[in-house]
Amino acid sequence: MHARVTGLVFAIYYPVFAAIAVVANLVSIVILSRGRCGLSRCITRYLISMAVSDILVIFTGVILNQIRGIYFPVCFLTITPACSTRAVLTYAARTSSVWLMVTFTCDRCVAICSQKLKTKYCTEKTAAVVIGMVCALSCLKNIPCYFIYEPLYIINSVPLFCSIKLIYYTSPAWAAFDWQDRILTPCVPFFLILLLNAQTIRHILAASKGRRRLRTHSNGENQSDPEMESRRKSIILLLSISGSFILLWMMYVINLLYVRFTNGNYFAGSNFTDPRFILQESGYMLQLFSCCTNTCIYAGTQSKFREELKKAAKYPLKLIWKFIK
Repeated sequence: MHARVTGLVFAIYYPVFAAIAVVANLVSIVILSRGRCGLSRCITRYLISMAVSDILVIFTGVILNQIRGIYFPVCFLTITPACSTRAVLTYAARTSSVWLMVTFTCDRCVAICSQKLKTKYCTEKTAAVVIGMVCALSCLKNIPCYFIYEPLYIINSVPLFCSIKLIYYTSPAWAAFDWQDRILTPCVPFFLILLLNAQTIRHILAASKGRRRLRTHSNGENQSDPEMESRRKSIILLLSISGSFILLWMMYVINLLYVRFTNGNYFAGSNFTDPRFILQESGYMLQLFSCCTNTCIYAGTQSKFREELKKAAKYPLKLIWKFIK
């Protein structure tokens, strides 16, 4: 009975989540592309690329894997080569999403902490090059994932489903690959994001004190400072995005550390009450949920984005009203 209830929850949750996440990211892309949110073209390019990568994560990780597995458990996508290809696409999309977060954090750190590098690095052209390199390297890095799997069944000479090869857990080469994969996604990004944010905050606090003393000495009173207000908004946006990323990925990191340091395997059973299943599935669900939080963050921290979002929400109502009249 518990298994049926849990299965029903997944059957409802994933389609609803996918629909909301895709719509939220599409809305973000449209609004950001219009360039009316008061953000630089460099920041806008990074945010759009992050939204696109999040949609790819939803498409590969949720639609092609979770929803397909629930509603279409046997189809052409369950043939082993197709199953392995889905895994590569899922990992590549996830890696791109994570490292685009790192590059965005790095861009904001450079823009705030180094005025000399800002003119050269924080440009739309550089952002395009960095985004392209991140996506290309993410695809190349995950190609070996195709060879991790073997058929679970062979029916009428047709290999079906994917099962991780036993050699993956015993071979030093595959162990090294798995470790570098886990280290590069998401352990290193965790460290870099925390380090860059710490440096950015330290610089802003020091600059704020210096500018406050200077303006007080010059004017005899505290006055509004447009430069510091702009920096304050930037840091709120940065910390909100990177902070939610770290929190939502934390359970996933705990699970992968548990598997490696206990010499265990990733759970592949159907016992929904098993603590390993709860830990693994909770981490996976929270990781995927991080793909639809940025729109809420934009709306909560950027007043101009909220205005554009309101306009977008009213536009269909206006069309309906014109049609009725």
